[in-house]
Amino acid sequence: MELYQHTVKKKVSFRGIGLHSGEPVTLTVNPAPANSGIRFSRTDISLRATLPAFMTRVVDTQLATTLASDEFVVSTTEHMLAALSGLGIDNALIELDGNEVPIMDGSAGPFVHILKRCGRRRQKACKQMLKITDELLYQDGDKSIRVLPYDGLRITCNIDFNHEFLKRQSYSIELSPEKFMKEIASARTFGFMGQVEKLRENGLALGGSLENAIVIDQYGVLNKEGLRFADEFVRHKILDLIGDLALLGCPLVGHVIASKTGHSQHLGFMKKLARHPDCWEFVKLEKNGDHTVLDKMITTTKAASNIIMPFLLPPAIAGEACPA
Repeated sequence: MELYQHTVKKKVSFRGIGLHSGEPVTLTVNPAPANSGIRFSRTDISLRATLPAFMTRVVDTQLATTLASDEFVVSTTEHMLAALSGLGIDNALIELDGNEVPIMDGSAGPFVHILKRCGRRRQKACKQMLKITDELLYQDGDKSIRVLPYDGLRITCNIDFNHEFLKRQSYSIELSPEKFMKEIASARTFGFMGQVEKLRENGLALGGSLENAIVIDQYGVLNKEGLRFADEFVRHKILDLIGDLALLGCPLVGHVIASKTGHSQHLGFMKKLARHPDCWEFVKLEKNGDHTVLDKMITTTKAASNIIMPFLLPPAIAGEACPA
């Protein structure tokens, strides 16, 4: 685990269309100060107002994760947030000139490719993390998310569709930037042909095509190039989960096991986690000689939404510098 927080070295821009709106949009990722977290802004509305990427700002989880403030809305945030989280970028300001993050090719791959070339800048502040200390289970019918203590971040995901081609898939990964880029980032979003047609009838998925999504009919995949991985579907579910977990406001240390879940269950899990501070500790990384160790920062029964988010921490903690 890395000792220091990071931001991007310089601003970098992306151009694409919104999956649901079909409208062109430009997104720019800018460097941001330590302990500021990930924030969105809308240049078409206000140059000052920012929206923190935090779970209490989620207003919709149907089809994508949508965040909102009093000033504006930003939808389909999960792939961009997954790219930043997967690369270990803690602080960034994301500017958009529209209300939806561009879908690109349906994965986080294009974001990751350019962000990797842009590079990261190390900041003089310790990483702060949410360390799981006891098992917690979130259940929603036959969908569930379980988290267990673990030295690092491991994600295990299981999917099960009542479809002749898709059926069941499972995948487990111990996350690092290298493994994220190689195994998860390029996995694309997917949908069934019948669902796509109904969405378009309701004014959604207007920007969707075989260029930015895997489309499945009763016989198999319609995309001529086929799949990037034999189990691309479950890998994309892990990608979505990584993006949504970024809304905790800091990295998670634990083993997350998700079964048949989507954005709604991801949010439900984070809310339950916030209500059970007896299952986690808020920690920072410290230097102990040549080793990096986790040091407990806060033991509390307060709601997690008051202490997890770096920019809501008391100044004495949020501004504390790492030892040289």
